[in-house]
Amino acid sequence: MAGRLRLSRRLAALPAWMHWAGLCAAAALGALAAEAVDPARINWQPALAAAEPWRAITAAWVHLSAWHLAGNLVATAVVAVLGRAAGCGRRAALAWALAWPLTQLGLLAQPALSAYGGLSGVLHAAVAVVAWQLLRGERGLRRAVGAAIAAGLLIKLGLEAPWLGPLQQVAGWDFPVAPAAHASGALAGWLCALACGVGSAADRATPAAP
Repeated sequence: MAGRLRLSRRLAALPAWMHWAGLCAAAALGALAAEAVDPARINWQPALAAAEPWRAITAAWVHLSAWHLAGNLVATAVVAVLGRAAGCGRRAALAWALAWPLTQLGLLAQPALSAYGGLSGVLHAAVAVVAWQLLRGERGLRRAVGAAIAAGLLIKLGLEAPWLGPLQQVAGWDFPVAPAAHASGALAGWLCALACGVGSAADRATPAAP
């Protein structure tokens, strides 16, 4: 018990931005480590959602090709930079962490998608959290940037038209894209940002990271 308390205190003492950076590191390192694992053992399968709920987390680390992995690792780096620039701290990191498994659980609304793997849905959740951080917590130009990010995210989701089917082949990619995962991630990220008070007065009262 004492050990857990010491760990909690050490985590609380970390600069606020390091919580966001830690999630980005977990996303990237987990994806790299998962290359040595049979994807069928850890990907998302709705038929196994109740029996093996941990797949809602590990599915994000599964990638279908080297190109798929590389693209998501680059996107993870972008999310890390965006979150740092937006001032995403403990509340934003908590919102993103909660949205991670919810992104996959949201795929239950698309039963035709029998299996799924990849970070893109979870990264869409992160972008939604970043946008809300700027929209609710900032003023002036920084709020305008948040509005632009939110608008770009919504336009992207609309153009992907997830209602047309579970998978789409996109020119230039050697794997099919699951638009429903992107929509599920964005919605989960926004709802968790709301629930965690991202950008609220209490969030802004947190001492700024050095």
